[in-house]
Amino acid sequence: MPDARRTDVVLLLVALVWGSSYLSAQTATTVLPVLVVLFARYALSALACVGLVAADRKSGPWTRDEIRIGLPLGVTQAAILVVETYGVAHTSAANAGLIISLTIVITPLLDRTGRGGGLPPAFYAAAGVCLLAVGLLMSGNGFHAPRLGDLLMLAAAVIRAAHVALVGRLTAGRAIRPLRLTTVQTLVGTGLFLIPASGELPTLVHVGAAGWAQLLYLALFCSVFAFLAQTWAVQRTSASRASLLLGTEPIWAAAAGIGLAGEHFTPLTGLGAILMLTGTYWGQAIERTHRSALSGAPGPARSAPSGARGTARPTPTDPQLRTDPVKDPVEDPV
Repeated sequence: MPDARRTDVVLLLVALVWGSSYLSAQTATTVLPVLVVLFARYALSALACVGLVAADRKSGPWTRDEIRIGLPLGVTQAAILVVETYGVAHTSAANAGLIISLTIVITPLLDRTGRGGGLPPAFYAAAGVCLLAVGLLMSGNGFHAPRLGDLLMLAAAVIRAAHVALVGRLTAGRAIRPLRLTTVQTLVGTGLFLIPASGELPTLVHVGAAGWAQLLYLALFCSVFAFLAQTWAVQRTSASRASLLLGTEPIWAAAAGIGLAGEHFTPLTGLGAILMLTGTYWGQAIERTHRSALSGAPGPARSAPSGARGTARPTPTDPQLRTDPVKDPVEDPV
């Protein structure tokens, strides 16, 4: 298989895994309390990350910036997962994946790092299309009061966008290794959820093989594997192409919900799904072109706008990527 095709396949696999994470989280919360699911997911991810860091003996010791910045980002990351996991427990997996993709258009509104002037009016039009889509997705079989889960996913999209903007601001100009930063965040999350979940941790003893499979899938595949695979792939393709392929995540979320969980789209929610995908892709393209114009670079911008899972993605020309195999500041908290 040609290298370019292999890279595209890996990026699509990452998007598929992330899209399926909503259904996995929803399934896990049916057999375990939400806080126990979050603690187990964080703890398993932390163990895997610590193991990978320990195995990488050539990268040197931890830096002060990696720890100092990882601590607050671990808190904001945990806030995302709390709201998102409670949200997916009270709505469909398809809706969860589609609504969280609002992060794509919310992030540029919050992230003013390195950007002069405001965004073009067309971007706000794209954001308006997304808001209309959210209303349709929340409508279900007809217009009614929004469901709790949908509102929580909307809140999670806002919190995630703020987190992404904060990542960009805190890590700008600093040589921070993403695996180390992610490890700090997983350790922080494990500590934060340990005490709240401690009273219900004995429920893990009674979880069957299927429940543990969901937890391991969330921790090892949707977090650790997806992070490393994305880092490997994004170094071998353009930022715009990586962003486009990773942006298919809500499509896979909807496919998982419909194909595996038997969820159904009404005409209204189907229209909402189409508008959401249209609005996010349109807004992403506008923001990328605007960033490129401000940087004075012909063609695609050097970093694609953030998606539902992380920060702006650097292209392989980023000097940090040449010296460190994991120098992509994209992180996957979910």
